[in-house]
Amino acid sequence: MDITTLYRIFLTCNGVTTDSRNCPEGSLFIALKGDSFNGNAFAAKALESGCAYAVVDEAEYALADDTRYLLVDSGLKTLQQLARHHRRQLGTPIIGITGTNGKTTTKELMAAVLSQARNLLYTQGNLNNHIGVPLTLLRLRPEHELAVVEMGASHPGDIQELVEIAAPDYGIITNVGKAHLEGFGSFEGVIRTKGELYDFLRTRENATVFIHHDNSYLKEIAHGLNQIAYGSEEGLYVSGHVTGNSPYLTFEWKADQEHEYHTVQTQLIGEYNLPNALAAATIGRFFGIETEKIDRAIAGYTPQNNRSQLKKTADNTLIIDAYNANPTSMRASIGNFRHMQADDKLLILGEMGELGKESAEEHQKLVDYLEESGFEHVILVGAKFAATRHDYPTYPTVNELIEALQQQKPCRKTILIKGSHYTKLSTIVEYL
Repeated sequence: MDITTLYRIFLTCNGVTTDSRNCPEGSLFIALKGDSFNGNAFAAKALESGCAYAVVDEAEYALADDTRYLLVDSGLKTLQQLARHHRRQLGTPIIGITGTNGKTTTKELMAAVLSQARNLLYTQGNLNNHIGVPLTLLRLRPEHELAVVEMGASHPGDIQELVEIAAPDYGIITNVGKAHLEGFGSFEGVIRTKGELYDFLRTRENATVFIHHDNSYLKEIAHGLNQIAYGSEEGLYVSGHVTGNSPYLTFEWKADQEHEYHTVQTQLIGEYNLPNALAAATIGRFFGIETEKIDRAIAGYTPQNNRSQLKKTADNTLIIDAYNANPTSMRASIGNFRHMQADDKLLILGEMGELGKESAEEHQKLVDYLEESGFEHVILVGAKFAATRHDYPTYPTVNELIEALQQQKPCRKTILIKGSHYTKLSTIVEYL
Protein backbone atom coordinates (compact mmCIF):
# COMPACT_ATOMS: atom_id res chain seq x y z
CA MET A 1 0.00 0.00 0.00
CA ASP A 2 1.45 3.40 -0.99
CA ILE A 3 1.70 6.16 1.61
CA THR A 4 -0.80 8.52 -0.05
CA THR A 5 -3.51 5.86 0.00
CA LEU A 6 -2.74 5.05 3.62
CA TYR A 7 -2.76 8.75 4.45
CA ARG A 8 -6.28 9.13 3.12
CA ILE A 9 -7.32 6.28 5.41
CA PHE A 10 -5.47 7.86 8.34
CA LEU A 11 -7.43 11.10 7.88
CA THR A 12 -10.67 9.19 8.44
CA CYS A 13 -9.38 7.68 11.69
CA ASN A 14 -9.42 8.92 15.25
CA GLY A 15 -5.66 8.92 15.80
CA VAL A 16 -3.00 6.20 15.76
CA THR A 17 -2.13 3.52 18.30
CA THR A 18 0.56 0.85 18.47
CA ASP A 19 -0.80 -0.69 21.67
CA SER A 20 -3.68 -3.19 21.41
CA ARG A 21 -4.49 -2.42 25.06
CA ASN A 22 -5.24 1.20 24.16
CA CYS A 23 -7.54 1.35 21.14
CA PRO A 24 -9.71 4.46 20.94
CA GLU A 25 -12.84 3.95 18.86
CA GLY A 26 -12.10 4.51 15.18
CA SER A 27 -8.33 4.67 15.54
CA LEU A 28 -5.64 3.21 13.27
CA PHE A 29 -3.59 0.36 14.76
CA ILE A 30 -0.04 -0.08 13.45
CA ALA A 31 1.64 -3.36 14.38
CA LEU A 32 5.25 -3.07 15.54
CA LYS A 33 7.72 -5.83 16.33
CA GLY A 34 10.49 -6.16 18.90
CA ASP A 35 12.83 -8.76 20.31
CA SER A 36 10.15 -10.19 22.56
CA PHE A 37 6.84 -9.22 20.93
CA ASN A 38 5.04 -9.22 17.59
CA GLY A 39 2.32 -6.62 17.24
CA ASN A 40 0.87 -8.43 14.24
CA ALA A 41 -0.44 -11.11 16.60
CA PHE A 42 -2.59 -8.46 18.33
CA ALA A 43 -4.10 -6.88 15.21
CA ALA A 44 -7.36 -8.84 15.51
CA LYS A 45 -7.66 -7.83 19.16
CA ALA A 46 -7.11 -4.18 18.21
CA LEU A 47 -9.96 -4.34 15.70
CA GLU A 48 -12.21 -6.02 18.23
CA SER A 49 -11.35 -3.30 20.76
CA GLY A 50 -12.46 -0.46 18.50
CA CYS A 51 -9.77 0.26 15.92
CA ALA A 52 -11.10 1.01 12.44
CA TYR A 53 -8.09 -0.43 10.62
CA ALA A 54 -4.99 -2.49 11.44
CA VAL A 55 -1.68 -2.10 9.61
CA VAL A 56 0.26 -5.39 9.59
CA ASP A 57 3.47 -6.47 7.90
CA GLU A 58 3.00 -10.25 7.96
CA ALA A 59 0.47 -11.61 5.47
CA GLU A 60 -0.66 -14.46 7.71
CA TYR A 61 -2.27 -11.92 10.07
CA ALA A 62 -4.21 -10.11 7.33
CA LEU A 63 -7.53 -11.84 6.62
CA ALA A 64 -8.06 -11.81 2.88
CA ASP A 65 -11.78 -11.03 3.05
CA ASP A 66 -11.46 -8.26 5.66
CA THR A 67 -10.63 -4.83 4.20
CA ARG A 68 -9.79 -3.47 7.64
CA TYR A 69 -6.38 -5.18 7.45
CA LEU A 70 -3.79 -3.11 5.59
CA LEU A 71 -0.69 -5.06 4.54
CA VAL A 72 2.65 -3.21 4.32
CA ASP A 73 6.31 -4.17 4.08
CA SER A 74 7.27 -2.81 7.51
CA GLY A 75 5.03 -1.54 10.29
CA LEU A 76 7.79 0.64 11.75
CA LYS A 77 8.78 2.18 8.41
CA THR A 78 5.12 2.80 7.63
CA LEU A 79 4.61 4.57 10.95
CA GLN A 80 7.61 6.79 10.25
CA GLN A 81 6.66 7.49 6.62
CA LEU A 82 3.08 8.30 7.58
CA ALA A 83 4.30 10.76 10.23
CA ARG A 84 6.74 12.35 7.80
CA HIS A 85 4.03 12.76 5.17
CA HIS A 86 1.52 14.16 7.68
CA ARG A 87 4.03 16.67 9.04
CA ARG A 88 4.76 17.97 5.54
CA GLN A 89 1.10 18.14 4.56
CA LEU A 90 0.29 20.40 7.51
CA GLY A 91 3.48 22.48 7.47
CA THR A 92 3.21 23.35 11.16
CA PRO A 93 6.29 25.20 12.47
CA ILE A 94 8.27 22.75 14.60
CA ILE A 95 10.92 23.30 17.26
CA GLY A 96 13.19 20.28 17.60
CA ILE A 97 14.88 19.80 20.96
CA THR A 98 17.65 17.42 21.99
CA GLY A 99 20.54 17.35 24.46
CA THR A 100 22.31 15.11 26.94
CA ASN A 101 20.67 16.53 30.05
CA GLY A 102 17.68 18.75 30.66
CA LYS A 103 15.84 18.26 27.37
CA THR A 104 12.65 16.91 28.94
CA THR A 105 12.56 19.60 31.63
CA THR A 106 13.32 22.30 29.04
CA LYS A 107 10.62 20.90 26.75
CA GLU A 108 8.09 20.99 29.59
CA LEU A 109 9.06 24.57 30.49
CA MET A 110 8.85 25.60 26.83
CA ALA A 111 5.42 24.02 26.58
CA ALA A 112 4.23 25.81 29.72
CA VAL A 113 5.41 29.14 28.32
CA LEU A 114 4.26 28.76 24.71
CA SER A 115 0.86 27.41 25.74
CA GLN A 116 0.14 30.78 27.34
CA ALA A 117 -0.70 32.19 23.93
CA ARG A 118 -0.31 29.47 21.29
CA ASN A 119 -2.25 26.32 20.38
CA LEU A 120 0.69 24.00 20.97
CA LEU A 121 1.45 20.34 20.40
CA TYR A 122 4.39 18.92 22.32
CA THR A 123 5.97 15.57 23.13
CA GLN A 124 4.24 13.79 25.98
CA GLY A 125 6.53 12.27 28.60
CA ASN A 126 9.75 11.05 27.00
CA LEU A 127 8.33 9.68 23.73
CA ASN A 128 11.43 10.90 21.94
CA ASN A 129 12.74 7.93 19.93
CA HIS A 130 12.13 6.41 16.48
CA ILE A 131 8.63 5.38 17.60
CA GLY A 132 7.74 8.22 19.94
CA VAL A 133 8.59 11.04 17.51
CA PRO A 134 6.31 9.66 14.74
CA LEU A 135 3.49 9.13 17.24
CA THR A 136 3.89 12.74 18.40
CA LEU A 137 3.78 14.06 14.83
CA LEU A 138 0.67 12.04 14.06
CA ARG A 139 -1.12 13.94 16.83
CA LEU A 140 -0.68 17.18 14.87
CA ARG A 141 -3.94 18.82 13.83
CA PRO A 142 -4.58 21.83 11.54
CA GLU A 143 -5.48 23.97 14.55
CA HIS A 144 -2.01 23.59 16.10
CA GLU A 145 0.01 26.76 15.58
CA LEU A 146 3.34 25.35 16.76
CA ALA A 147 4.90 22.07 17.89
CA VAL A 148 7.77 21.14 20.20
CA VAL A 149 9.26 17.73 19.39
CA GLU A 150 11.78 16.15 21.73
CA MET A 151 14.44 13.90 20.19
CA GLY A 152 16.60 11.43 22.11
CA ALA A 153 19.66 9.53 20.98
CA SER A 154 21.91 6.73 22.17
CA HIS A 155 23.81 5.96 18.93
CA PRO A 156 25.32 7.95 16.06
CA GLY A 157 22.73 8.71 13.41
CA ASP A 158 19.75 8.63 15.79
CA ILE A 159 19.10 12.38 15.59
CA GLN A 160 19.62 12.38 11.82
CA GLU A 161 16.92 9.73 11.49
CA LEU A 162 14.49 11.73 13.65
CA VAL A 163 15.04 15.11 11.98
CA GLU A 164 14.44 13.55 8.58
CA ILE A 165 11.00 12.54 9.88
CA ALA A 166 10.15 15.69 11.86
CA ALA A 167 11.83 18.30 9.61
CA PRO A 168 12.12 20.98 12.34
CA ASP A 169 12.23 24.67 11.45
CA TYR A 170 13.88 25.65 14.75
CA GLY A 171 16.25 23.79 17.02
CA ILE A 172 17.71 23.75 20.50
CA ILE A 173 20.43 21.51 21.94
CA THR A 174 20.27 21.95 25.71
CA ASN A 175 23.83 20.71 26.27
CA VAL A 176 26.23 17.87 25.50
CA GLY A 177 27.63 15.57 28.17
CA LYS A 178 28.96 12.12 28.94
CA ALA A 179 25.97 9.83 28.51
CA HIS A 180 25.32 6.66 26.47
CA LEU A 181 29.07 6.46 25.82
CA GLU A 182 28.67 2.74 25.17
CA GLY A 183 26.57 3.60 22.11
CA PHE A 184 28.30 6.81 21.03
CA GLY A 185 31.84 5.51 21.54
CA SER A 186 33.17 8.77 22.99
CA PHE A 187 32.22 12.24 24.18
CA GLU A 188 33.10 13.47 20.69
CA GLY A 189 30.54 11.01 19.36
CA VAL A 190 27.92 12.57 21.62
CA ILE A 191 28.71 16.03 20.23
CA ARG A 192 28.56 14.86 16.62
CA THR A 193 25.26 13.07 17.13
CA LYS A 194 23.53 15.95 18.91
CA GLY A 195 24.96 18.21 16.20
CA GLU A 196 22.96 16.29 13.60
CA LEU A 197 20.09 18.60 14.53
CA TYR A 198 22.20 21.61 13.53
CA ASP A 199 23.32 19.81 10.36
CA PHE A 200 19.70 19.35 9.27
CA LEU A 201 18.76 22.94 10.06
CA ARG A 202 21.54 24.18 7.80
CA THR A 203 19.54 22.66 4.92
CA ARG A 204 16.43 24.65 5.89
CA GLU A 205 15.96 28.18 4.65
CA ASN A 206 15.93 30.77 7.47
CA ALA A 207 16.32 28.07 10.14
CA THR A 208 17.00 29.37 13.64
CA VAL A 209 18.66 27.79 16.68
CA PHE A 210 18.33 28.83 20.30
CA ILE A 211 21.75 28.42 21.87
CA HIS A 212 23.20 28.49 25.38
CA HIS A 213 25.94 31.08 24.92
CA ASP A 214 27.90 29.80 27.93
CA ASN A 215 28.39 26.38 26.31
CA SER A 216 31.58 26.41 24.23
CA TYR A 217 30.86 23.00 22.67
CA LEU A 218 27.57 24.20 21.21
CA LYS A 219 29.05 27.45 19.92
CA GLU A 220 31.76 25.52 18.08
CA ILE A 221 29.28 23.42 16.09
CA ALA A 222 26.61 26.10 15.45
CA HIS A 223 28.51 27.96 12.74
CA GLY A 224 26.48 29.12 9.76
CA LEU A 225 23.18 29.17 11.64
CA ASN A 226 20.97 32.04 12.74
CA GLN A 227 21.56 32.00 16.51
CA ILE A 228 19.32 33.36 19.27
CA ALA A 229 21.54 33.30 22.35
CA TYR A 230 20.79 33.09 26.06
CA GLY A 231 23.14 32.87 29.02
CA SER A 232 24.90 34.81 31.75
CA GLU A 233 26.37 37.65 29.68
CA GLU A 234 24.71 41.04 29.34
CA GLY A 235 23.52 41.94 25.86
CA LEU A 236 22.28 38.50 24.82
CA TYR A 237 18.74 37.95 23.55
CA VAL A 238 18.01 36.78 27.11
CA SER A 239 20.44 36.99 30.03
CA GLY A 240 20.03 35.79 33.59
CA HIS A 241 21.66 34.47 36.75
CA VAL A 242 20.86 32.53 39.91
CA THR A 243 19.81 34.50 42.98
CA GLY A 244 18.74 31.66 45.27
CA ASN A 245 18.90 27.89 45.61
CA SER A 246 17.66 26.70 48.99
CA PRO A 247 16.09 24.48 47.96
CA TYR A 248 14.24 25.90 44.96
CA LEU A 249 15.93 27.76 42.12
CA THR A 250 15.30 31.51 42.08
CA PHE A 251 16.70 33.52 39.21
CA GLU A 252 16.66 36.93 37.56
CA TRP A 253 16.41 37.45 33.83
CA LYS A 254 15.78 40.11 31.24
CA ALA A 255 15.46 40.32 27.49
CA ASP A 256 17.95 42.41 25.53
CA GLN A 257 15.55 45.33 25.11
CA GLU A 258 14.68 45.47 28.81
CA HIS A 259 16.52 47.68 31.30
CA GLU A 260 15.73 45.87 34.54
CA TYR A 261 16.03 42.26 35.68
CA HIS A 262 12.95 40.60 37.17
CA THR A 263 12.84 37.65 39.54
CA VAL A 264 11.22 34.23 39.14
CA GLN A 265 10.81 31.77 42.01
CA THR A 266 10.61 28.29 40.49
CA GLN A 267 9.62 24.90 41.82
CA LEU A 268 12.80 23.40 40.33
CA ILE A 269 15.66 21.99 42.38
CA GLY A 270 19.15 22.84 41.20
CA GLU A 271 21.17 25.72 39.79
CA TYR A 272 21.73 23.51 36.73
CA ASN A 273 18.11 24.25 35.77
CA LEU A 274 18.91 27.91 35.09
CA PRO A 275 19.82 27.32 31.40
CA ASN A 276 16.60 25.31 31.00
CA ALA A 277 14.51 28.16 32.38
CA LEU A 278 16.38 30.77 30.31
CA ALA A 279 15.82 28.67 27.19
CA ALA A 280 12.08 28.64 27.84
CA ALA A 281 12.09 32.40 28.42
CA THR A 282 14.09 32.97 25.23
CA ILE A 283 11.80 30.89 23.06
CA GLY A 284 8.76 32.48 24.67
CA ARG A 285 10.00 35.97 23.84
CA PHE A 286 10.94 34.91 20.32
CA PHE A 287 7.38 33.73 19.70
CA GLY A 288 5.80 36.82 21.21
CA ILE A 289 4.79 35.65 24.68
CA GLU A 290 4.53 38.53 27.16
CA THR A 291 7.13 38.69 29.93
CA GLU A 292 4.55 38.42 32.71
CA LYS A 293 3.09 35.27 31.16
CA ILE A 294 6.56 33.75 30.79
CA ASP A 295 7.30 34.39 34.45
CA ARG A 296 3.96 32.94 35.53
CA ALA A 297 4.41 29.80 33.43
CA ILE A 298 7.95 29.07 34.67
CA ALA A 299 7.01 29.76 38.29
CA GLY A 300 3.98 27.48 38.01
CA TYR A 301 5.74 24.49 36.48
CA THR A 302 6.04 21.51 38.84
CA PRO A 303 8.51 18.72 37.87
CA GLN A 304 7.23 15.15 37.71
CA ASN A 305 8.54 11.61 37.15
CA ASN A 306 11.39 11.71 39.70
CA ARG A 307 13.07 14.66 38.01
CA SER A 308 14.41 17.03 40.68
CA GLN A 309 11.34 16.65 42.85
CA LEU A 310 11.21 17.84 46.45
CA LYS A 311 9.29 15.61 48.84
CA LYS A 312 8.96 16.04 52.58
CA THR A 313 8.22 12.89 54.54
CA ALA A 314 7.49 12.57 58.25
CA ASP A 315 11.22 12.07 58.88
CA ASN A 316 13.24 13.67 56.07
CA THR A 317 13.39 16.10 53.17
CA LEU A 318 14.05 14.29 49.90
CA ILE A 319 15.40 15.58 46.60
CA ILE A 320 14.41 12.85 44.15
CA ASP A 321 16.32 12.85 40.86
CA ALA A 322 16.24 9.14 40.11
CA TYR A 323 14.98 9.17 36.54
CA ASN A 324 18.40 9.07 34.94
CA ALA A 325 22.08 9.67 35.61
CA ASN A 326 25.35 10.14 33.76
CA PRO A 327 28.70 11.67 34.78
CA THR A 328 27.66 15.17 33.71
CA SER A 329 24.30 15.23 35.46
CA MET A 330 25.72 13.48 38.54
CA ARG A 331 28.41 16.13 39.03
CA ALA A 332 25.86 18.89 38.49
CA SER A 333 23.49 17.43 41.09
CA ILE A 334 26.26 16.78 43.62
CA GLY A 335 27.72 20.26 43.12
CA ASN A 336 24.31 21.84 43.56
CA PHE A 337 23.65 19.78 46.70
CA ARG A 338 27.01 20.83 48.08
CA HIS A 339 26.08 24.52 47.82
CA MET A 340 22.52 24.12 49.05
CA GLN A 341 21.80 25.49 52.51
CA ALA A 342 20.57 22.48 54.47
CA ASP A 343 21.47 20.62 57.65
CA ASP A 344 22.49 16.96 57.90
CA LYS A 345 22.93 16.17 54.23
CA LEU A 346 22.90 12.58 52.97
CA LEU A 347 23.55 11.40 49.41
CA ILE A 348 22.14 8.11 48.12
CA LEU A 349 23.60 7.52 44.68
CA GLY A 350 22.97 4.68 42.24
CA GLU A 351 25.42 3.55 39.60
CA MET A 352 25.41 4.90 36.04
CA GLY A 353 24.67 2.76 32.99
CA GLU A 354 25.71 2.70 29.32
CA LEU A 355 29.19 4.14 29.82
CA GLY A 356 31.03 1.33 28.03
CA LYS A 357 34.78 1.14 28.44
CA GLU A 358 34.83 4.42 30.40
CA SER A 359 32.47 3.12 33.10
CA ALA A 360 35.07 2.19 35.73
CA GLU A 361 37.01 5.44 35.27
CA GLU A 362 33.88 7.61 35.42
CA HIS A 363 32.58 5.92 38.58
CA GLN A 364 35.96 6.39 40.26
CA LYS A 365 36.04 10.06 39.23
CA LEU A 366 32.63 10.55 40.78
CA VAL A 367 33.67 8.91 44.06
CA ASP A 368 36.78 11.10 44.11
CA TYR A 369 34.57 14.16 43.55
CA LEU A 370 32.42 13.17 46.52
CA GLU A 371 35.49 12.97 48.73
CA GLU A 372 36.83 16.29 47.44
CA SER A 373 33.46 17.89 48.16
CA GLY A 374 33.70 16.90 51.81
CA PHE A 375 30.48 14.95 52.14
CA GLU A 376 30.42 12.85 55.32
CA HIS A 377 27.22 10.88 54.73
CA VAL A 378 27.08 8.97 51.44
CA ILE A 379 25.43 5.68 50.48
CA LEU A 380 26.29 4.07 47.13
CA VAL A 381 24.27 1.44 45.27
CA GLY A 382 25.47 -0.95 42.57
CA ALA A 383 28.38 -3.19 41.62
CA LYS A 384 30.06 -0.43 39.60
CA PHE A 385 30.39 1.76 42.69
CA ALA A 386 31.41 -1.25 44.77
CA ALA A 387 34.40 -1.71 42.47
CA THR A 388 35.76 1.79 43.16
CA ARG A 389 38.19 2.88 45.88
CA HIS A 390 36.31 4.57 48.73
CA ASP A 391 35.17 4.18 52.34
CA TYR A 392 31.45 4.80 51.83
CA PRO A 393 28.84 2.13 52.67
CA THR A 394 27.85 0.38 49.45
CA TYR A 395 24.97 -1.96 48.64
CA PRO A 396 25.04 -4.24 45.56
CA THR A 397 21.31 -3.74 44.89
CA VAL A 398 18.52 -1.41 45.92
CA ASN A 399 16.74 -4.29 47.66
CA GLU A 400 19.66 -4.74 50.04
CA LEU A 401 19.62 -1.00 50.73
CA ILE A 402 15.89 -1.19 51.51
CA GLU A 403 16.56 -3.98 54.02
CA ALA A 404 19.12 -1.75 55.73
CA LEU A 405 16.73 1.23 55.77
CA GLN A 406 14.06 -0.92 57.36
CA GLN A 407 16.50 -1.71 60.15
CA GLN A 408 17.72 1.87 60.60
CA LYS A 409 15.94 4.77 58.91
CA PRO A 410 17.74 8.13 58.57
CA CYS A 411 15.93 10.95 60.38
CA ARG A 412 15.93 14.74 60.12
CA LYS A 413 18.16 14.72 57.06
CA THR A 414 18.10 16.35 53.64
CA ILE A 415 18.67 13.50 51.20
CA LEU A 416 19.67 13.61 47.54
CA ILE A 417 18.55 10.48 45.67
CA LYS A 418 20.08 10.12 42.21
CA GLY A 419 20.96 7.23 39.92
CA SER A 420 20.25 5.64 36.57
CA HIS A 421 16.64 4.56 36.16
CA TYR A 422 17.47 0.85 36.10
CA THR A 423 18.85 1.02 39.66
CA LYS A 424 15.25 1.67 40.83
CA LEU A 425 16.29 4.16 43.49
CA SER A 426 12.81 5.68 43.38
CA THR A 427 11.59 2.59 45.26
CA ILE A 428 13.41 3.66 48.44
CA VAL A 429 11.30 6.80 48.89
CA GLU A 430 8.63 5.05 50.97
CA TYR A 431 11.32 3.87 53.41
CA LEU A 432 12.64 7.38 54.07
